[in-house]
Amino acid sequence: MIESIDCMHWEWKNCPHSWKGLYTRGAGKPTIVLEAVASQDLWIWHAFFGPPGTLNDINVLDRSPVFDDIIYGRAPKLKFTVNGHTYHRAYYLTDGIYPKWPTFIQSISLPQGPEAKLFAERQESARKDVERAFGVLQARFAIVRDPALLWDKEKISNIIRACIILHNMIVEDERDGYTYQYDTNMWLEGEISRSSEVDLSFSTDMPTNLGNIIPTWRIFATKAYMNV
Repeated sequence: MIESIDCMHWEWKNCPHSWKGLYTRGAGKPTIVLEAVASQDLWIWHAFFGPPGTLNDINVLDRSPVFDDIIYGRAPKLKFTVNGHTYHRAYYLTDGIYPKWPTFIQSISLPQGPEAKLFAERQESARKDVERAFGVLQARFAIVRDPALLWDKEKISNIIRACIILHNMIVEDERDGYTYQYDTNMWLEGEISRSSEVDLSFSTDMPTNLGNIIPTWRIFATKAYMNV
């Protein structure tokens, strides 16, 4: 199992006026969507950032490269048995909005009987892992919790990616105290993996209101980690 997949909206305070209709849902504020897959220990191994806030989870999934690693043979090799049946593909825990694909395991909306009720209870409990990961990410980094003040979408993506890298570094550092029944090395991404991307189809080269204060995400990640 590759745990839970879900989306988080990050408010974009300084969204260009001409784009606000594209990034604003209803009477709310402009947001940018982050799609992520998180494991039980809150490790974020897939992150896709950039779709406008008017899109729902299904529309984001249509743009996401989450299945690219499987298509190109870069996904981890898995094998597990349930009720005597052996499976060779990972699956994701989702809420009810996602399509009814075999790779998505959803809860039972109206469970009948003790077995169905137990399954729905355990599935809904485990699916909260990705929402917990979003909460921990925002708690650790106030820049993600507060509205984005930049104009350039590419620089915003560098910030969110740096924060996710730092978050995973903290998770790795704390893993020594955990007891696992599986090898965590199988979840590490290779250098050529494209499972963490940003949608820059609406990016722009307009100047940012912070100028060059924000360095590249690698330098930002290194300096910030030293202060964690």
